[in-house]
Amino acid sequence: MRVLFIIQGEGRGHLTQALSLHQMLKQAGHDVIGAIVGVTAERDVPTFFSSAFTAPVTPIFSPGLVYNAKTNALEPFKTTLKAIRTIRPFWRSLKQVRAMIETHQPDVVVNFYEMLGGMTYALLRPSVPMVCIAHQYMAFHTNFQCPKGQWFYRQAFKINTRLTCFGANELLALSFDKQPDEPNQRVRVVPPLLRQEVTELKPTEGHSLLAYVTQPGLKTELLKAHEQHPEIPMDGFHSGATLPDQKVDDTLTFHAIDGKRFLEFMAHCKAIVTTAGFESVCEAAYLGKPALMIPQANHYEQACNAIDGQRAGVGTASSRFDLDKLIDYLPKHDVAVSEQFRAWHAQGYFMFMAALNRTQMPASGPSGGFFWTRMRHLLR
Repeated sequence: MRVLFIIQGEGRGHLTQALSLHQMLKQAGHDVIGAIVGVTAERDVPTFFSSAFTAPVTPIFSPGLVYNAKTNALEPFKTTLKAIRTIRPFWRSLKQVRAMIETHQPDVVVNFYEMLGGMTYALLRPSVPMVCIAHQYMAFHTNFQCPKGQWFYRQAFKINTRLTCFGANELLALSFDKQPDEPNQRVRVVPPLLRQEVTELKPTEGHSLLAYVTQPGLKTELLKAHEQHPEIPMDGFHSGATLPDQKVDDTLTFHAIDGKRFLEFMAHCKAIVTTAGFESVCEAAYLGKPALMIPQANHYEQACNAIDGQRAGVGTASSRFDLDKLIDYLPKHDVAVSEQFRAWHAQGYFMFMAALNRTQMPASGPSGGFFWTRMRHLLR
């Protein structure tokens, strides 16, 4: 089977999931012929991905999220304005995506939560079947818990998520644990995608806390937490660090973002402190490391992840860098959660291969007016 990827380039989660599936497909004897990665003028394809992905990588413009540099809060209004201002280049991007699909004629397109994929299939209707993979598709699951009292953010999140998956044969919703499928929503619940670099690690019980901060504003919170608990050893990976190791004092060291080193540190830490991104929390759960999940301000998706992570028992959530909350939680953490998570993850290979094989069966789903049919159901 010849497979083409379309990947959201924001953050590291979707990119690492694509690397994991790439490894899985190669093991099964399939051919990943390339990857289209959504980028902006400020955000190119990360080196960790381009150096590890063995097929050709094509960066194509896609509107990105806008964060406040000081507060680290997601700014929905500025994000929307940016998207509106870039409609013309975005339309050119959609035509470029369709041209690549029709030229290379893969057997299936796998879309990792990139709007380029959903909107290309909605408006230009390529002839190749598409499967979409992301934790965000759990938003269409009846058991998925969301923050209360945030109706606007909830609707914006669901609309954005729907825009990534128009025309898809199936939505593979990555989940911390096993949940029933939602056939009416085309949702199949599947295990997280973790790279072999994670599953091959041999974790040990450490004494240091490991922090991963993707936005500059979180560095300030990390430093405040360190001032309150200078006795706790901490290692912090963040985008502002320029050297592999930048020692602040005897118990705090910053590190430049490095995927391989980060995983090595995670395997030997006591717990992790991170934003509520799905991928890092799953890696920690597999390695048996409890997580303090801190959703970024106004980031509804991460707020949902934090609630879901608490439900699944992989860690505890906080609105700020609150080490006291993590310290109180650690004695209560159930170590059996990691064993259950590993057992669930082990089912993934067969479930992903089955999903891709189903795309080669005769089509029986809705077509034609599917785009507008789903639009009418967005706010249900």
